[in-house]
Amino acid sequence: MKLFNNTAPTIFTALLFSALFSGCAIVPAERDPRDPWESMNRAVFKFNDAADKAVFKPAAQAYRFVTPKIVRTGVTNFFSNIYDVNVFFNDLFQGKGQRAVADAGRVIINTTFGLGGIIDVAGAAGNPKRNEDFGQTMGVWGMGPGPYWMLPLLGPSSTRDALGRGVDTLLTPTSYIDNTRLSIGLLVLDNLNLRANLLGTERVLDEAGAIDRYSFLRDSYLQRREVLIYDGNPPKKMDDDDFDLEELDEPEQPAGPEPATKQ
Repeated sequence: MKLFNNTAPTIFTALLFSALFSGCAIVPAERDPRDPWESMNRAVFKFNDAADKAVFKPAAQAYRFVTPKIVRTGVTNFFSNIYDVNVFFNDLFQGKGQRAVADAGRVIINTTFGLGGIIDVAGAAGNPKRNEDFGQTMGVWGMGPGPYWMLPLLGPSSTRDALGRGVDTLLTPTSYIDNTRLSIGLLVLDNLNLRANLLGTERVLDEAGAIDRYSFLRDSYLQRREVLIYDGNPPKKMDDDDFDLEELDEPEQPAGPEPATKQ
């Protein structure tokens, strides 16, 4: 299941994360070294969850009720096409030349033949949507994630990904719209549509019944980010299963001359 499949650093995305993993949390006895400010992060988590339940989830439910699925799909494709511009630039930053050509092709084809991106013509033709952002780019360059953060109204992040959000904002074409009302309207529509699309996912996760949803969210987020940085093939971590205990109990005997055979 892809829990984090949208690169837009937006309010509704963050609040969705909180909604998906809300509930009574059990603070683990041992502090996770990736999360040195866990107490503060849990407080922000509760705030985001409360804001979602009070405002954003009801708004998403109303939007989904009044908006036909075909329209929501068109809205999703439209904003996905915009964020493919970010994907293209991050392909270049990561030295992925072939992917950059393919993702540039997605933008050109969908914008030209897909009615401004409303129809994913490129995807239907075998050029699928990819996920790249500047947080991933810095990871590819060798920068570690740094401490985990739960940002107010922006949700789960790391120090590296928080910095990446700023660069991705500069790469997003809609950031340069010189019309405040239009810019805000697009921002609200994008996030409202995203939140509505993930209402079904929330029900699935509720049925999973995670004991500590804050920790589950944190671990899922960090794992997902690592998978994205390595394009689905993160390095295997060494654990006890990697050792053959029988070989450790019986060390290899040094080689010596073969015993003489009786004539």
